[in-house]
Amino acid sequence: MDRGHNSAYNVGFRLVCNDDDSVKGTVTTREVAKTGANKATGKGKALIIFYSWGGNTRGVAREIAHQTGFDCIELELVKPYSTDYNTVLDQAQNDQHKQARPALKTKIDSKKWAEYDTIILGYPNWWASIPMPIATLLESYDFSGKTIMPFCSHGGGRFGQSLTAILKLAPKAILTEGLSIHYSGGSSLSKDVDKLLKSAK
Repeated sequence: MDRGHNSAYNVGFRLVCNDDDSVKGTVTTREVAKTGANKATGKGKALIIFYSWGGNTRGVAREIAHQTGFDCIELELVKPYSTDYNTVLDQAQNDQHKQARPALKTKIDSKKWAEYDTIILGYPNWWASIPMPIATLLESYDFSGKTIMPFCSHGGGRFGQSLTAILKLAPKAILTEGLSIHYSGGSSLSKDVDKLLKSAK
């Protein structure tokens, strides 16, 4: 999960593939290649939108915003999760089992949303998938035709099955290359974000 620990780092830069490509709905390297004309920063307007619990994902989002100047929005919940790590572990797992959709305090005007062609989507890897606030986001807005560039913070699980979850909830969107960051990314974060952005041009 997205903990505040930053003593070690290891950035995973990879195509949008889950650990198990046999899972239905997984994006394969071949499928990514087909969407080359829709790379994340290649056209139109981009929005960085993310959910962060412990601050690691927030740090990555801020670095992307710093390097690009893109609009950046942090998702806030009507009823935030506990600030206690052990408690939030249980809350996150329970929400996944129930497929809960936590209400978002953050709202985006539909006309404003329509201006963005690319969504740079950030989240912590919670129990090998997306946090349920990201599920709420994906079901609350129209992602049809938009390009999603995912980035996640993790404690060793990289993207887990989160990409499959995104595909299921936003099937008409286009997934492109993404970046998985071990905890906060450490001193190489700036360079690794730069690599991700250059790959999308």
